[in-house]
Amino acid sequence: MKEKLQSIMEEALAQINGAENLEQLNDIKVAFLGKKGELTSVLKSMKDVAPEDRPVVGQLVNDARAAIEEKLEEKKNALGKKAREEQIKRETIDVTLPAKKPMVGHRHPNTIALDEVERIFIGMGYEVVEGPEVEYDYYNFEALNIPANHPAKDEQDTFYVNSNILLRTQTSPVQVRVMEQGHLPIRMIAPGRVFRSDEVDATHSPSFHQIEGLVIDKNITFSDLKGTLAEFAKQLFGENTKVKFRPHHFPFTEPSAEVDVTCFKCGGDGCRFCKGSGWIEILGCGMVHPKVLEMSGIDPKVYSGFAFGMGLERIALLKYEIDDMRLLYENDTRFLKQF
Repeated sequence: MKEKLQSIMEEALAQINGAENLEQLNDIKVAFLGKKGELTSVLKSMKDVAPEDRPVVGQLVNDARAAIEEKLEEKKNALGKKAREEQIKRETIDVTLPAKKPMVGHRHPNTIALDEVERIFIGMGYEVVEGPEVEYDYYNFEALNIPANHPAKDEQDTFYVNSNILLRTQTSPVQVRVMEQGHLPIRMIAPGRVFRSDEVDATHSPSFHQIEGLVIDKNITFSDLKGTLAEFAKQLFGENTKVKFRPHHFPFTEPSAEVDVTCFKCGGDGCRFCKGSGWIEILGCGMVHPKVLEMSGIDPKVYSGFAFGMGLERIALLKYEIDDMRLLYENDTRFLKQF
C-alpha cells in the first residue's frame, strides 16, 4: 500500500510539473483528488486493510493528499502569474501612437450664413420670426395679392396637401400673419424652409431656405429700402460693396426690383465668378403693395413699407464660393469640415 501511494504521488507531481495551463492543472486535480480519483479509490479500499494498519495507511494517504494539493497550489500560482504576464504583453498600450481623435461636429455652411444674416438685421433693430411650413393657400398666395387665377401660382410649382393646404413656397406667409396681428411698426425677418417642385441640379432643389424681411411704419420710402439693403450688403460682403437695383415685377410689391451687388472677387471689374459683368444678383425686393396692406387690416394711406427676400443657399454659395448647391446636402464630411 505504501509503494502504491508513493507511486500515485510521484505520478501526480510529475503531471503537475508538466502542466502548461490552468485547464490541464484542473484535469490533473480531478484525476487524482476527485470523487473517482486515484487517491480517493485508495481511501475506499481501506476496508480491506487490517484494523491495526489503518491508522498508518490513513496517515500516508493524508500526507500524499497534502503534498499533491500543495504542489497544485504552487503550480496554479505559477501558471496564473505567467498568464497575467502574457496578457500584459498582449494588451500593452503604445503611448507613442497618436490617440484616436473624437469626431467633433460644427455648424453647417447654411447655419453659418443664416447666423451672419440674422446678426446683421438684429443689429438694425429687426426681430426674427418663424412660422409653419405647412400653410394655408390664403396666406401663401391670396393675402399676397396672388389670386387663384394668377400665373404666379403656376410658376411656383406648389406641393398641395389639398385644395386649401400646401407646403409653403416662400416665407412671406409669416409676414402676413405678423401684419394681421396689428402690432405696428413692424421690423422683422422670416427665415425658414420652403418647398417647390423643382428638379435637383446645381442651383435648384425641391426643398431650400429663404430669408424674407418686412418693414411697416409711417413714411417708409424706397430710399429706406435702398439704404437698408446697401448696409446689409456691406456688412455681409465687405465695406466696398455697392448695390444696383433693376426694375422687376412681384405681385406683392409695387414698385419692385432685383438687387445686384458688386462682385466681391473682382470688385466689379468682371471675372469668371460674376461672368464678366462685375455684378451678382442676390435678392428681390420692393415696396409692399397697398392691396397686401389692406388685406392684412393696415391702412395704406397711413402706413407704408418695404419687403425683400433672398435664398439662404444662394447667400452661402456666393459667400463661400461653392459652385454646386447639392454639396450642401450630401453630408460629405470632406466638404463640410472645410467650414
